Amino acid sequence: MTREFSAGGVVVRQMRGRWWLTAIEPAGRSPSGKKTIWALPKGLVDEGERPEQTALREVREETGVEATLVGKLGDIKYVYTRSWAGGERVFKVVSFYLLRYVSGKLGEIAPEMRIEVGRVEWIPLEDAPRQLAYKGEREMAAKALEYVTRNPELKSLEN
Repeated sequence: MTREFSAGGVVVRQMRGRWWLTAIEPAGRSPSGKKTIWALPKGLVDEGERPEQTALREVREETGVEATLVGKLGDIKYVYTRSWAGGERVFKVVSFYLLRYVSGKLGEIAPEMRIEVGRVEWIPLEDAPRQLAYKGEREMAAKALEYVTRNPELKSLEN
């Protein structure tokens, strides 16, 4: 079984007195009239790259925003079967990091990223554990919400 390592970011921002999170809608994943599939930005760890660097890069590439590292939230582990390469089974580990918004405009991404990302939105952090499509990502959003609730000093950095 092949192993893959990815990393992603839960980017949070304080606006108008509440916490928000960046979410992406993968391109071509939400057919017209169907429920939107919201996910967290993530991708494969490149050779020579640390997972936290991957998380920051993927956030920049997939959302258009710059962020700073707050800390690691946790890992999601699962097995999937590739729809290419002869249907090979893959054991995947995705490390997620809590990131704090620094700058940039949501959705200003390179044209080549539109193959992967259909849309980017700020969604209320308190809603994210219900709105994200994947169980592990909902758990990471819940951990982020718990962190910002326990650490009110983050509010003083409102953007």
